[in-house]
Amino acid sequence: MLGLKLRTDPRWVNIAESNLEELLTDHAWCEQKAASNAISLVAYNSELEDLVTDLLAIAKEEVEHFQQVHELMKRRGYVLGRERKDDYVNELYKFMKKDGSRNDALIDRLLFAAMIEARSCERFKVLSENIQDEELKVFYRDLMASEAGHYTTFLGYARKYTLSVDVEKRWKEWIDFEDSIITKYGNKETVHG
Repeated sequence: MLGLKLRTDPRWVNIAESNLEELLTDHAWCEQKAASNAISLVAYNSELEDLVTDLLAIAKEEVEHFQQVHELMKRRGYVLGRERKDDYVNELYKFMKKDGSRNDALIDRLLFAAMIEARSCERFKVLSENIQDEELKVFYRDLMASEAGHYTTFLGYARKYTLSVDVEKRWKEWIDFEDSIITKYGNKETVHG
């Protein structure tokens, strides 16, 4: 369903489990950034009523996930650290087209968001199937389904609102680009690292 070419090696979970506080801190900030991205898309595209409605719901859900991760951390005696830089997301951001029309920019921003959600969904699946911690196993299974919904929402709106971009062709370019960079990741105790 996600179209990703390279699956995460399940051994990445061993790295993630080696520092759960770091994993959860990074995850919390990923949720905050996802909420901010949805709000940003709303701000720049406020005339698209259905997109605004759905992205406000996604933003709310992402903030709720941020809160859930934070509550889980507090129960475990962890402290939410400072926001983390996400090299994977930053590398994807550089691939996003910055020229073209306002509509072209919207489409690429939606595909950028869909790609991040797709990889996050895939990583949460790997965590839910391989992590030893029973609470986190269930937690990541639930979040996996949510991320899949966000992925399909972003991709669906790219398809709906394109005026001139061949969305299927551009999505394939995104998948190919992600495939070319993902091999550098999966060696840190972070969601995308």
